[in-house]
Order: sequence, then C-alpha cells, then structure tokens
Amino acid sequence: MNTAGDPRAPHAMSDLGRRVAARRARLGLSRDDVAERAGSTPGYIAYVEQQVPAPGVEFLVRLANALETTVQDLTGYAADAAPGGARAGYRARMEEIGETECWELLDGHGVGRIAVEGRDGIMVFPVNYQVVDGSIAFMTAPDSSLARASASGVDVAFEQDRMDEAFSQGWSVLLVGPVRTVSEETEARRIKDAVHSAPWAEGGRDTVVLLAPRRVTGRRIQVPGAPGAPSGPADRAPSGR
Repeated sequence: MNTAGDPRAPHAMSDLGRRVAARRARLGLSRDDVAERAGSTPGYIAYVEQQVPAPGVEFLVRLANALETTVQDLTGYAADAAPGGARAGYRARMEEIGETECWELLDGHGVGRIAVEGRDGIMVFPVNYQVVDGSIAFMTAPDSSLARASASGVDVAFEQDRMDEAFSQGWSVLLVGPVRTVSEETEARRIKDAVHSAPWAEGGRDTVVLLAPRRVTGRRIQVPGAPGAPSGPADRAPSGR
C-alpha cells in the first residue's frame, strides 16, 4: 500500500515530518509539487517527512511558503499558544467573504467550533466536521448537548477560522442553522463512510448530526503587502512628498 500521502503513516518520524505530510495532504500536493514550489527535490521532501531532519531556517521559510502556512505552525512553535497574540497589522482592512468562498475555505473537513444551548446555557466546543452535500456533518455521543439540540431541531452556530500570526491577518466563516439527527441507517452509513477523520475524542461518538445552514457568512482581515493580499495603488507606501 502506498502511504506517501498519508500523514498517519508510521514512517513519519518527527513532529515536523508529520506536520509537513499532513499539510501537503490537506492541500492535495505531491512531493514533486512541494519540491518545485520550495526549490528542492522530491527526495529531500520525503526525507523531511520520514526522518528526523534539522533543516536550516532558509529552507523552512521556503517550505512554509510552499505549503501556504507559517514556519511557526509548521514547526509547532505556537501549537500550545493562544492564537491572536500578535500586534495588529499596518493598515489592516476587513472584508466580507462570499458564500461560495466560505465553503471553499471550509475545505471539506477539519476541526471547528460549535455553539449550542446546553443545560447550563450557551456552550462552545471544538468538533471534527465533514462537508456533505451542502451540510456540515458531525459525529457525537447520543447524550451530548449537540445530540439533544438536534433532537429538537434548534439552531446552532458553527465557526471555522485561520490566522497567520506572522502577518496579523486571517479569516473566519460562520454557519447558522438547524441541526437534525440522521436516524435513517442508509443515510447515516453513507455519511460515516464519507467522514475523513473520526472524532478525536473517545466515548461512543457514533451519532450522526447534520447542520443545514440557513446563513453562511465570512470575514477576512488582510494586511497590504502580506502573502495573499492584493496589491494596488492604494497599498503602496506614501512617497514622502
């Protein structure tokens, strides 16, 4: 079996290697693709993923750019740090994100946050999610707050975001709508088979819940001159005259 694109493969020997392989798989890139972007070779990308490398800072920067992420995220430097600690970017601006792009940013699956009414009021907790036919699917325990909410069909809010600490920019997507429990066995099995990753937490989380959003909105903060930010006359520095 070919495990070259599987970040769970046992040959990923280091934290860096696992993060590189996972990010590459998330972007749908081959080692050849990453090597071309980073000005390296497929063999060295394989070495980074499979062994315990100590690449220089210059290569890490190129590799992070190739994988559309930051050195901090790639090396896990900020894995345990609360996000958003960087200073605001110079001349940062906020813009709305259209619904089509919101779905693209959700990228099919991942981990987001859901807000639901619980026994003690509003609760917000992380969830593994999967996009299925224009809805968001979750796996939860049958006695969870999310399962109880789905039984009554109340509205919940689901949020996903990304931040680039190095440039103080990022985006967030918010989906609001009713949730329901998928009780029909064939439909539930189809969704379970489509799920990319089972819930990280244990505890019999095999109840399928679907969020059918009535409202999909997003916002982005961009800093002129930062990666991914459009450039134009308005973004140029003053001439000093």
